[in-house]
Amino acid sequence: MLKLVIAFVPVEKTDAILEAVRKIGATGATVFHQVRGEGLKASKTFLGVGFTPVRDAIALVTAESKAREILECIQDIGDFDDKPGSGIAIQIAVEDAVGLKTQLPFILRSMEEDT
Repeated sequence: MLKLVIAFVPVEKTDAILEAVRKIGATGATVFHQVRGEGLKASKTFLGVGFTPVRDAIALVTAESKAREILECIQDIGDFDDKPGSGIAIQIAVEDAVGLKTQLPFILRSMEEDT
């Protein structure tokens, strides 16, 4: 089974996260720059201008067997547990996908190695 890992991370951590997840088996990623969101508390404003920190969103498809390791890697580099509001990462089951022709052999091989 495939998983989609999505992480919302500080911009300054994006490159380090991408490099680290590649080392543990990610075959690629898509980065959405300058996304914004809110946590438990609404963002502060000054004269109507918000001060929401800008983040990057990283999305990648991986084998189910690699997803948890990738999540933990992102968590460690992003300091998610040590710094509230520093980001989140989730995994979602992928029912079907297209456009993975070049990556799929590597993903399937990693799935076979784990069985």
